[in-house]
Amino acid sequence: MMIEKALYLVPVQLSDGDLATVLPAANVAIVREIKHFIVENVRSARRFLKKCDRDINIDELTFYELNRHTDPKDIASYLAPLEAGNPMGVISEAGCPAIADPGADVVAIAQRKGLKVKPLVGPSSILMGLMGSGFNGQSFAFQGYLPIDGPARTRKFKEMEHNIMHNDQTQIFIETPYRNNTLMATMIKSLPPHLRLCVACDITGERETIVTRSIKEWARVTYDYGKTPTIFLLYK
Repeated sequence: MMIEKALYLVPVQLSDGDLATVLPAANVAIVREIKHFIVENVRSARRFLKKCDRDINIDELTFYELNRHTDPKDIASYLAPLEAGNPMGVISEAGCPAIADPGADVVAIAQRKGLKVKPLVGPSSILMGLMGSGFNGQSFAFQGYLPIDGPARTRKFKEMEHNIMHNDQTQIFIETPYRNNTLMATMIKSLPPHLRLCVACDITGERETIVTRSIKEWARVTYDYGKTPTIFLLYK
């Protein structure tokens, strides 16, 4: 298969399972042709590539690690193979590269340099959570991780509530999995009971659940989202 000389943004699974259920075969065909990858974590990227095709020779590949430990001054040099005419791939830890992901930094550099960027089809927990929530999909904001500090988190809740009520905007955010239940308890205690909260847990995984209830209703049920990747959405 002949592929373009471009920076391919290669989505990966959100959960363990059959790769074919979440990624098109065309993605695998493209991955087979790429020898240079910019990745968030080399070990997990190697596992993903072997899952794509056991015959991929990992030792022939070059990996450039891009994460919070990477010196920003080094990122531009990662694109040298692409500038020399070789296709490159970007792989994040989960979901779509460059969405709430350090891969955005190298994509920005590629755009400034006039290099071709090709995002591939794949799962996004942000969009899939929104799809399953029943909330406003015309106007929404992804807030990333909320502040851990109590007063700062309270201010963020107030800001999101304002955006919901005055801008008719769905608010989307995430938490470190082991803090999911703590966040749930804080929201139930702090947010107005009429607001609706959608909790989308283990999207595309075997234990996937996407449940929307009012804060008042969540206060009456038992839940346990500890240590499972989860995305939260708020709306009126």
